[in-house]
Amino acid sequence: MDSARGIDRRTLLGLAAAGAVAAPLIGAPPANADDTPPGCRPGGAYDRYVADLAARDEFSGVVMLAHNGRTVLSRSYGLADRERGIPNHEGIAFNLSSAGKPFGPVAILQLAQQGRLHLFDTVGTHLSGFAPEIADRVTLHHLLSGTSGLDTPDEDVHRIFTSRDEVRAYNRQWARSSKAVAPPGTPTDHSGAEVAIPAEIVEVVSGMSYWDYVEQNIFRRAGMTGTGFYTRPQWLTDPHIAHAYMTVAGGGRVDAVRNLDQDCSSPLSLGKNPGRAFIDAPGDGGFATAPDLVRFARALGDGTLLSKPYADLFTGAKIPHVPQGGGFRAVASADASFGAYGLPVGIVNGQWVYERAGGNPGSGANWRIYADSGWVGVILGNRDDFPLQDMIARETQAVLGRG
Repeated sequence: MDSARGIDRRTLLGLAAAGAVAAPLIGAPPANADDTPPGCRPGGAYDRYVADLAARDEFSGVVMLAHNGRTVLSRSYGLADRERGIPNHEGIAFNLSSAGKPFGPVAILQLAQQGRLHLFDTVGTHLSGFAPEIADRVTLHHLLSGTSGLDTPDEDVHRIFTSRDEVRAYNRQWARSSKAVAPPGTPTDHSGAEVAIPAEIVEVVSGMSYWDYVEQNIFRRAGMTGTGFYTRPQWLTDPHIAHAYMTVAGGGRVDAVRNLDQDCSSPLSLGKNPGRAFIDAPGDGGFATAPDLVRFARALGDGTLLSKPYADLFTGAKIPHVPQGGGFRAVASADASFGAYGLPVGIVNGQWVYERAGGNPGSGANWRIYADSGWVGVILGNRDDFPLQDMIARETQAVLGRG
């Protein structure tokens, strides 16, 4: 699911185990315009860098920098729909892929805050059909922290789904095909069950579909009016949804949702096409605009979505990530990097940073919260061959003075 070229799966995803270190949420005092870092300003280094990428046909999408909810920089490049000549702009929703996964843990924590479930509940507390070693031993905390010890088979990437019900039924059965390959508490690299099982528990406890619960209790509460779990018919017809231009054999790009017979040729997404899904699986994906992701960040910090103890729990650092290949697995440029509930967190240049990235054939996304200084950065693209990691590093350099 995280597949854009130039996006290293382990760099984006690695979630770890138990124990918590509280990290602050957004709450920095307002800054004067003169206090804005030069690299963040219109015409500054980051602005010039992204403009140059677009001029060289290496980026199509939207970037945004906001401070304490105030937009400081907003730029849009390329076309959301080439066939109809619709340009990208702030009101365009882009496919999030794994960048939408943290909505699931927020939903679980809302239900925990209400006393409707507990993080020590095992899978079998709420669901049936799982092997005893999963039902009786794996807890919600294990799943949310990426320490379930579960392995899930590869998805059927060539199946073309035709309804929400078909997507839900497939994912329920897919989650039940998971195997316990290590004891609970063992870090697991991006197991699909760790997304699918909590999403199903949200449905059982709330009595709503995962999609409806998140749209009502997260998107609407946060004022994210341009964000949703859109279906393939909506993707085809709604002018406010960016089409995904995926890389195919030979190096060309095609509109994924208009060419369901075409496969992505990227090594990390070989054979996939996101248009075949009909709707993103429960716990995954969705579509969001850049301003809405800024609103989501603000709603996490001001009590709109979670009370402070549960918001701190959401972003609280778990067991540190292990350096790999000279860098940390999750937060680029981090001095220390950890797994939290559904997202990596880290200390960068002495400040807490939370982020989540995602990539699908034809899209890439990242939202980053600079918690101590009140900055939020958003990168949304509708190609799978733009340099997302480098863009994140340049954004960080602009905000914190460090690449």
